[in-house]
Amino acid sequence: MQIKELADRAGVTVKAVRYYESRGLITPDRASNGYREYDAADVQVVREIRALLSLGLTADETVPFVDCLRAGNDRADVCPASLQAYRSRIAEIDRRISELSSLRDELTELLHDAESYRTEETA
Repeated sequence: MQIKELADRAGVTVKAVRYYESRGLITPDRASNGYREYDAADVQVVREIRALLSLGLTADETVPFVDCLRAGNDRADVCPASLQAYRSRIAEIDRRISELSSLRDELTELLHDAESYRTEETA
């Protein structure tokens, strides 16, 4: 299939397919006329990449999942490297949650101080 059909079947844009190709996540064959040619496995890979990107992973972080599919697995997340990528992403989210919680606490304290100050000044 050609790039447009792959994009349609995978639910992405042609531009996204080209981006995935530029990142080395998919590697199409070339027809004698130079057109890219994709197969059904590429549809599955592109769908997986799209799903992982929607979870906040970067294109580079999708590599273990793509490799897992390319190794013949039915799922992209059953390989040790994929599981580690999940763990790393979860750790990053936990770190960000902690950072945001600290910021929220600091802002809440500043707000309380500011509100108390206004109350004291007007009394």
